[in-house]
Amino acid sequence: MTKHTWTHRFAVIGICSSLALTAAITVASPVAEAATTATATTSKATKIINYGKTFMGTPYKFGAATTTTRNFDCSSLMKRIYGKYGVTLPRTSVAQSKMGVAVSKANLKKGDLVFFSTGSRSTGKNITHVATYIGNGKILHTYGKPGVIISDLNKGNWKKTYVKARRVL
Repeated sequence: MTKHTWTHRFAVIGICSSLALTAAITVASPVAEAATTATATTSKATKIINYGKTFMGTPYKFGAATTTTRNFDCSSLMKRIYGKYGVTLPRTSVAQSKMGVAVSKANLKKGDLVFFSTGSRSTGKNITHVATYIGNGKILHTYGKPGVIISDLNKGNWKKTYVKARRVL
């Protein structure tokens, strides 16, 4: 073979390799991007939950100010812990229940907001309480004594008064 033929073949092989590599990157990119997004969401949820756990035992106070960490009501706790990581939530559980996208109870992920109709203002359908899902059937929230607590979503009052969930991450 002549030098020209070899040069031509190397050029063709180089172009074909470049095209194949570009195609592989283009196809893999959405998959890698989705995996990165899922990891970032899980990481943010874990940070939010861990921050929320630092307030365990902090007293409950209905209508608590959002400017303090001395006490919380359910929605001020959610506003505080999500806000620290760049998720802006409105002040009330009713308004928070309209954020994000609906998610079924069977498909809950860490960081999802869960909503209940409980207490003296409850009709069984209206939203009166919010918590964050922390995984394994557990929620982090504040409600009466002892204040900020972890409860079982699938037992007792929380199982009976569950209304819906929203994904905000």
